[in-house]
Amino acid sequence: MSTREIEQYDGGGKPLRDLVYTTLRDELMNGDIKFGERLTEPKLSARFGISRTPVREALTVLCSDGLLRREEYGFGPVRPSLPVVRDLYELRITLELARIQRAIDNPAVVHDRALLGAERERWLRLRADPPAQESGFVVRDEEFHVALLRAAGNAESVRTLVGVNSRIRYIRMYDFMVNNRIETTIAEHLAIVDAVLDGNLRHAYALLRAHIGESLEVVLQRVTRAMTAMALATE
Repeated sequence: MSTREIEQYDGGGKPLRDLVYTTLRDELMNGDIKFGERLTEPKLSARFGISRTPVREALTVLCSDGLLRREEYGFGPVRPSLPVVRDLYELRITLELARIQRAIDNPAVVHDRALLGAERERWLRLRADPPAQESGFVVRDEEFHVALLRAAGNAESVRTLVGVNSRIRYIRMYDFMVNNRIETTIAEHLAIVDAVLDGNLRHAYALLRAHIGESLEVVLQRVTRAMTAMALATE
């Protein structure tokens, strides 16, 4: 995105911080910024033709996302650890499936139908009007999985899942950069919540396991390609 394009968008009322953030985030996730490359406020301000304040704000958010880390002289891209990603996904799967398994094993354990009903309505609205392909969709996806776990009635599991999500969010963004992944996710979420509401917990268990497993495979493929591009990128 050129400086001129950013200025035009700003004229439309979109904050410069968001435009800088989106541009850099996409470049990082597509492998256009190589490992070892240093991003600094002065260089980015000159590149976008804007003051340092929106640049600084965008860099802060990218650090919060886990895509950048602060270094002695500027910021550098984070190199994901695929073994750690797998371990965190395994923990996530264990947390989410355990609550459904408990409900299968103990008929006295029931899901909060009001909570799940509200979540179902939210995803029906998304199916009727799907958002544009956008890595930030990961936040909505997290909200679904947290709601599903909360409906099973274990606050400690919910807190743990929220913590796991925060650590893999920057990796899971890659899941929603592939064509049709948002539409697929919406359909799968509705199938899962419908199975739980219908009392077909074994089917819900199988759907949820496949859903998270597929997400992991997509993420690993995308991350591997991006890491290769970042390692091979030229100045």
